[in-house]
Amino acid sequence: MINIYVDADGCPVKNEVFRVAQRYGLKVYVVANTRMRVPENELFELVIVNDRFDAADDWIVEHLKENDIVVSADIPLAARCVAKDARTLDPRGRVFNSESVSHALAARDFMAHLRDMGNITGGPPPFEKRDRSRFLQNLDEVVRASLKAEG
Repeated sequence: MINIYVDADGCPVKNEVFRVAQRYGLKVYVVANTRMRVPENELFELVIVNDRFDAADDWIVEHLKENDIVVSADIPLAARCVAKDARTLDPRGRVFNSESVSHALAARDFMAHLRDMGNITGGPPPFEKRDRSRFLQNLDEVVRASLKAEG
């Protein structure tokens, strides 16, 4: 059975994940450091981890299996999930594979270097309606691909 893991702290697309998961009958683990509202449904489970750095990431990586789906904006977590053959996408709908996650890690490190030098002070662009739409479309495609791979 395919599961969906959501790195939930600050994730803007949880409701979209719930809708898609319910349509396909998939279990969703909402992994967070704090209590949050999750719709009452046997398919949805809130997992509260301690507030240790990367506790949610570690829990997700420990529990996922090949073809499971992970939703996270955390690039290092995405790299760990891709390494375990999980299908991984960020809340803006970017789907990661081994090549794209390597590029994303390099870009992340480069931007961190520029920020450390004081050259960049801004963050990512605001989350927009088209990001949500792209996410929904790509999540649906990823779910179908995972279900097909499971046979």
